[in-house]
Amino acid sequence: MTMNRRMFLGTTAAASAVLSAPSVLADGHAKPRVVVIGGGAGGATAARYIAKDSEGAIDVTLIEPSKAYYTCFFSNLYLGGFKDIEDIGHSYGGLAATGVNVIHDWAVGVDRDTKTVTLAGGDTVAYDKLILSPGIDFVEGAVEGWDISAQNAMPHAFKAGSQTELLKAQLMAMPEGGTFAMVAPPNPYRCPPGPYERVSMVAHYLKANNPTAKILIADPKPSFSKQGLFEEGWNTYYAGMIDRIGPDFGGANVSVDPAAMTLSIDGEVTNVDVCNVIPAMKAGRIAELAGVTDGNWAPVNAADMSTKADPDVYVLGDSAQQGDMPKSGFSANSQAKVCANAVRGALTGSRVFPAKFANTCWSLIATDDGVKVGATYEATDEKIAKVDGFVSTTGESAEIRKATYEESEGWYTGITSDMFGNAV
Repeated sequence: MTMNRRMFLGTTAAASAVLSAPSVLADGHAKPRVVVIGGGAGGATAARYIAKDSEGAIDVTLIEPSKAYYTCFFSNLYLGGFKDIEDIGHSYGGLAATGVNVIHDWAVGVDRDTKTVTLAGGDTVAYDKLILSPGIDFVEGAVEGWDISAQNAMPHAFKAGSQTELLKAQLMAMPEGGTFAMVAPPNPYRCPPGPYERVSMVAHYLKANNPTAKILIADPKPSFSKQGLFEEGWNTYYAGMIDRIGPDFGGANVSVDPAAMTLSIDGEVTNVDVCNVIPAMKAGRIAELAGVTDGNWAPVNAADMSTKADPDVYVLGDSAQQGDMPKSGFSANSQAKVCANAVRGALTGSRVFPAKFANTCWSLIATDDGVKVGATYEATDEKIAKVDGFVSTTGESAEIRKATYEESEGWYTGITSDMFGNAV
């Protein structure tokens, strides 16, 4: 399946519809209020679609602390030298022009009884429907010796922006013949920025700038997505540079010392020059504070992304425990469109289309060598369920791989326009 921009923007169209009666509004307000927390692929898309499709009938507020959003997808390409940091940065001006009230502050509390969100600045924002799309946080103690206070010495770079720039600076400052180490995450994890695309992009940079350097991966998983494709690419382009240690050889028994810049794998200590620590993940903190998680992720209903804990609270993207979809930007964007349609229907009585979802994850291995995996999904009573899928194959021609990469570029333009309302 080839994805272009027009196809991407039309993936949520459906043939049939049902009517949903508007819900009773809190505090007797005539205009319903939707608050969205988190301005990434899920939150920005949901806010924009509700605002533009309701044509002013719904008050939409987006709460996001950052004034610029840097996409996790394509952030690895910045590490590899294929993108500048400005290429993956986006502002919220387009959302404001659509009618979304954008508040740059931290959401620090949710009171589901009074239907209010508390901000770090002290204000509260009332809602009738609340959409949470806060991305990921890390499980405390997941990697022995590392916590969030060590992120400047050993960056995770799984929240794009300054962390990505820091990892790139450390990569560029590596001594000749030095060692770049990665502690890979257990399943499930946010992807992109995929760890193994990251390895490919780091290897691409080192091959051109520090060809005697080595890459060491400590991996707790016995296998990983697109493994055959990545290993084929590593053997083709970066032979002898990459050493992956899986759980059979101690990859699950890892500790780090940020002060000494060492990595211990099954008791064997190695001095490293850069260490990219990617810990186990869980839902963003605000979902936990809202009381809608199971301790790690937020269980949701597949038909509309509402939480199992509260029908007026919805969770999108990485934080959601929804079934078969991966934790990707494409997934979050797809889920946001389903959620926006359901929320608008519940609040205004507009048509609600049956939920359909799609995802594709592209990865770049080397110049013009792109691979992909993807699927379509449907809502069942139990979960978002995979209907069918596709994946690149080993041994593909250079022409196919180049076309796959170019397809990803078109998708990036399409999804960021879809999220932020840029000119199309």
